[in-house]
Amino acid sequence: MSDALSLADFDFDLPEALIALRPAEPRDHARLLHVTPEGLEDGRVDALPDLLRPGDVLVFNDTRVIPARLFGERSRDGAVVPVEAILLDRTAPDSWTCLMKPGKRVRPGDRLSFGDRRGASLPGPRVEATVLAKSADGEVHLRFDLAGEALDHAIQAAGVMPLPPYIAQRRSEDDRDRQDYQTVYARKDGSVAAPTAGLHFTDRLLDALDRRGIGRAFVTLHVGAGTFLPVKADRIEDHRMHAERGEVSAATADQLNRVRAAGGRIVAVGTTSTRLLETACDADGHIHPFSGSTDIFLRPGRPLRAIDGLMTNFHLPRSTLLMLLAAFAGQDRVRRAYAHAVAERYRFYSYGDTGLWWPPTSVPGGPT
Repeated sequence: MSDALSLADFDFDLPEALIALRPAEPRDHARLLHVTPEGLEDGRVDALPDLLRPGDVLVFNDTRVIPARLFGERSRDGAVVPVEAILLDRTAPDSWTCLMKPGKRVRPGDRLSFGDRRGASLPGPRVEATVLAKSADGEVHLRFDLAGEALDHAIQAAGVMPLPPYIAQRRSEDDRDRQDYQTVYARKDGSVAAPTAGLHFTDRLLDALDRRGIGRAFVTLHVGAGTFLPVKADRIEDHRMHAERGEVSAATADQLNRVRAAGGRIVAVGTTSTRLLETACDADGHIHPFSGSTDIFLRPGRPLRAIDGLMTNFHLPRSTLLMLLAAFAGQDRVRRAYAHAVAERYRFYSYGDTGLWWPPTSVPGGPT
């Protein structure tokens, strides 16, 4: 049960050299570890159609990452200091909550000017904002001088892609990341982090899945910066997830329920799709339409009912994503698979390789 587990139960040693700084080229040539009830099979992402059955459905998160990292200046009483903001959640057409660095240097009433793109030879367009409030947990509420689509366009021009800290600490964001850190099917702006399992898909792979008779469904979960925050509570059940906004349409819920009723399997592409489907799922495994915020925390001791398979990248030690995977596949199986991945030098994290996981009691798909 989860109350017997501590944060240390989700730790492992990872050589820094295995942290991927760029994705595989082409994307669908990344390695794929197939984790079945019988054992581990090394393969490649473009073999995915042969690992699934006609009638299965893949569930993708169609959120689009916005360039949510803004560099600029704070002005107060003639003094100017550099600041950085990572946008978190849009609260009004002209307002966002954000994380600020250095957060202690801003206070309500301060004027901020963003637009100096880090690493660029020339300053970008300016985006002006006022600090409205600071919350106890360190979030800052900003009101911009622009609103609606005008603000969207300004952020697109002035911002940079919010690469995960374990990449950003080792290299700067560049124009290539605007394509690399985005799925080919992204269509709804709002995330500050990519649903990274989906980064492996190409138009060529999607066509091959179509020919195989494997369906696709789309949900939307706008991933927040909370996905990068460390778990600080030693007892994992004491951790509190940040809320994220999502939607499962009535058409998608109906499609997935029909797949299950016909004997097909629901395979989530990524932990974000999984969290949203589990939010929309009842105790009998029936998926309902959903629109709103979710802070669901999936961990061992909390059964997953909405999915039959999971495609997900290799995650950070001590992370909630690793806990979700253990809830689905079993903690011992996760330990063995991760030890194999390290020994075989799989590439880890957002730009790294991936796995296709089945629960211990499932029968994995294959050619029929």
